[in-house]
Amino acid sequence: MKTYGNIKVAIADDHEIFRDGLRAMLQKQQDILLVAEAANGKELIEQVKSQEPDIVISDVKMPVMDGAAATRHLSEHYPQVGIIALTMFDEEDLIIDMLEAGARGYLLKNADKNEIIEAIKSVYQQQPYYCRHTSNKLAQMVAKSKFNPYKQKQKPEFNEREVDIVADICNGLTSKQIAEKIFLSVRTVEGLRLKIMEKMEVKNTAGIIIYAIKNNLYKPNNV
Repeated sequence: MKTYGNIKVAIADDHEIFRDGLRAMLQKQQDILLVAEAANGKELIEQVKSQEPDIVISDVKMPVMDGAAATRHLSEHYPQVGIIALTMFDEEDLIIDMLEAGARGYLLKNADKNEIIEAIKSVYQQQPYYCRHTSNKLAQMVAKSKFNPYKQKQKPEFNEREVDIVADICNGLTSKQIAEKIFLSVRTVEGLRLKIMEKMEVKNTAGIIIYAIKNNLYKPNNV
């Protein structure tokens, strides 16, 4: 597992005001070093070639060359670079395009500072990152896509209770609802939920849903 030094980050977005805000936030982080900015995919490829970032945060919609095309090129020529897609809430198909092109995670543009930092550090450690605000619909779309970061990993074992809780989470139940269903305290269910996330190496509910469907722990009713 990589240790944190200065994680070198490049950002790509055609909106200068958004880049300004992202730059100001990243420059305040002690263990993150912003090394490059780009306004389109072509510029991003040139910056990655010259600056060798560890992480790229790229908008999906950009002029000249869009995020998916740039991601395909970077994944082929610079596979060591972790790419995080940056998107609006209603661009599910574009998120799938980015992940299938080689991105290792995605963030919605309304993500807060802490989530952006968490995404950078997760992808830097070669762990996928799914935005906390992922809808159940999008999580299932990601799970059914060609994107699969779990192929080479040794599969952890889940007991019957954990599998049942995973199914309840995938069906949209809250910890309180699960606790009432299986006659446990909410605190106990939260503890089991954390244990499940640790086994899956995911950070949130979206991660649980995507992992569960990808690894046949849960089958959606509409499949």
